[in-house]
Amino acid sequence: MPALPATAQEFMNWDWSQIEPIYRELESRELTAAGVNAWLADWSRLTELIGESAARLYIATTLDTADDNAQQRFHRYLETVIEPVEQAEQNLRQKLLNSGLQPAGFEIPLRNLRAEAELFREENVPLFTQEQKLVNEYDRIVGAQTVRWDGQEVTLEQLRPVYQDADRARRESAWRLAMNRWLQDRGALNALWRQFMDLRRQMAKNAGYDSFRDFRWKQFNRFDYTPQDCETFHAAIEQVAVPAAARLYERRRQRLGLESVRPWDTDVDPLNRPPLRPFSDVADLDAKAEAIFRQVDPQLGDYFGIMRREGLLDLDNRKGKAPGGYQQDLAAVKRPFIFMNAVGIHDDVQTLLHEGGHAFHCFETAALPYYQQRNFGAEIAEVASMSMELLAAPYLTTEFGGYYSQAEAARARIEKLEEMIRFWPYMAVVDAFQHWVYTNHEAASNPDNADTKWGELWDRFMQGLDWSGLDDARVTGWHRKLHIFQVPFYYVDYGLAQVGAVQVWRNALRDQAGAVKQYRRALSLGGTRTLPELYAAAGAKFAFDADTLGELVNLIETTINDLEAVS
Repeated sequence: MPALPATAQEFMNWDWSQIEPIYRELESRELTAAGVNAWLADWSRLTELIGESAARLYIATTLDTADDNAQQRFHRYLETVIEPVEQAEQNLRQKLLNSGLQPAGFEIPLRNLRAEAELFREENVPLFTQEQKLVNEYDRIVGAQTVRWDGQEVTLEQLRPVYQDADRARRESAWRLAMNRWLQDRGALNALWRQFMDLRRQMAKNAGYDSFRDFRWKQFNRFDYTPQDCETFHAAIEQVAVPAAARLYERRRQRLGLESVRPWDTDVDPLNRPPLRPFSDVADLDAKAEAIFRQVDPQLGDYFGIMRREGLLDLDNRKGKAPGGYQQDLAAVKRPFIFMNAVGIHDDVQTLLHEGGHAFHCFETAALPYYQQRNFGAEIAEVASMSMELLAAPYLTTEFGGYYSQAEAARARIEKLEEMIRFWPYMAVVDAFQHWVYTNHEAASNPDNADTKWGELWDRFMQGLDWSGLDDARVTGWHRKLHIFQVPFYYVDYGLAQVGAVQVWRNALRDQAGAVKQYRRALSLGGTRTLPELYAAAGAKFAFDADTLGELVNLIETTINDLEAVS
């Protein structure tokens, strides 16, 4: 095979005329049982360099959404490299599948490659590029959102600490200011939505599917559960988690002495204690995170230390930065990169622990020889991240180099556990909304209808919160969940993964070291096992039912009550 650059930074300057001969050589090479491993290794290395190049160019667009040059470089790479690469990758998939060869440890990757080959349509390749451009446009719109607060221009993320203020009028003022800023972009986001919907309908149609949901299911390689299983999960959440969340809201209402809990009352401490302020700056945030990870497992601490030394963290919030948080694999160097928007609250700690779990997944799979083996589903990826939030919980105190006193740590853990219960109903809103959207395409393409459906689902699942008089902000809540625009049908993975993560945590309450060992073992398997097998390796059951969910919600509520005595 022709020589490849040593790094993605060099490779990203290559054009298709330089890359194409390498694909042609792989496609023309005789594929035999004796040579398949070398062929896979060469294919993997090429795919890694292409993937990391695209990842680095994408990361640059999120670090500064106003950087037109970064946007142009990324879009140019998608159009001039990734588009022809997609056809070339399809040719190699077909070559391997047609060979009938079964490399060791490649059973699940072969299953996935077969599905990808069946789904591929040449006419969809430029549509994927267009979709990514729309994703960048969402980031640009949201990244530009700022308001004036206390005489300064601040991002909406920088208002979040105000929601913890004991002064209720101040909280309400900040919340309404943020919602009004979102509503200023209502027209722009609705217009963007119509473009996403038209594009996704065409993708599905090109591939021979009546609905984008069916198309997406295959695109995500979801062999182990169905859309109907998701509906079963929604019903279980409605039966178990919705009443539990309502109990939490009622307790908050009583403690705060309110007639009802309004949206600006959910983050303030219910006993009027000062807000938790866990770190002074992002250097303090990541230093203490490393200390905590070392307590969970020395090797995990070493992994995070590598990230700190190699500049693989961008944690602070700033104007123009894309919303949210993510971890991005840099496939060629087998390193992870963490992006987030820290503003000095406990949720930032949880976000870093969460993304740290994703990063450890990247490190743990590095020993797998082939890129295709390191391609695992989002469900187990989120088990990695959500489990880490819970496995790290015993080490949040300064005793272990962490952020808090014993009482503060108990408060922080209660905050996290309550958020977990409240999350399942919210997840059900997001996921059920998307099932409706992509099985009612015509109706859902009209944003007014989307508003109505979101409002209906909100009323079904989000009980205990008083949104009276706030209809515009309530029904446009789907605008504020980037996954709905950018990664449709991903969000259920968080809900399913939380079921797995709570089981990992339950194991850790009995045997912390044993649970961490199982956790790392599951991560190291990458995408070489089925989803139920990966859950089992982590010590959990892959489940959707109300009985399983009820056991886990009961554990969370019991633990909250125990921690109340310490906090």
